[in-house]
Amino acid sequence: MIPTSYPDSTEMARLTARMLLEIKAVHFNATEPFTLASGLPSPTYIDCRKLISYPRIRTTLMDFLTVTVMREAGFEAFDNIAGGETAGIPFAAMVAERMALPMTYVRKKPKGYGRNARIEGEMTEGQRVLLVEDLTTDGGSKISFVDAIRDTGATCAHTAVIFYYGIFPQTEKTLGDHGVTLHSLCTWWDVLAEAKAQNAFDTETLTEVEAFLNAPEAWQDARKKS
Repeated sequence: MIPTSYPDSTEMARLTARMLLEIKAVHFNATEPFTLASGLPSPTYIDCRKLISYPRIRTTLMDFLTVTVMREAGFEAFDNIAGGETAGIPFAAMVAERMALPMTYVRKKPKGYGRNARIEGEMTEGQRVLLVEDLTTDGGSKISFVDAIRDTGATCAHTAVIFYYGIFPQTEKTLGDHGVTLHSLCTWWDVLAEAKAQNAFDTETLTEVEAFLNAPEAWQDARKKS
């Protein structure tokens, strides 16, 4: 079923943050920072993959994501929904089901045997493809997936994610320069606001997280030197 009537983007962001906190997908730790894929420290970590184990929450968020894309990109804007390996695959399948569209997925790299393909499923020249992922930080991995989609002769001008870090100003420019518009449900700022409202973490932790969000590179540099 295609959802068409849902709360505005501000309320969806708040509810998304609330659900992520409820299932403990949000982790804050200022004393023992997490190490990101970049190797840099961070007091924040989010695990959107946990959503697949919570049927009521995943259903609601996939409705939110679908209606967000249709509101912002158009109701007839796509012919194919592609998930990025691996976290984007289940979410792409759920969005494709709601939009009654074919679903494909994109490998991070060719599988190395057989057809040596990066695209699995049927994607054809001229199709307008929506790339679905769980989250984005700086947008880098999205560009690789978009390029693989475009190599088939299809077009890809939009990507949709549940969670967008929202703290690195170059992200949307990086994607925009590549001809890609980002759609998302919530950011770290939405999560921080809801965590404060719920008193989900102690004041010291929330203060340190806010300091990181306001100046992530300076926070990381200070931690690297200490």
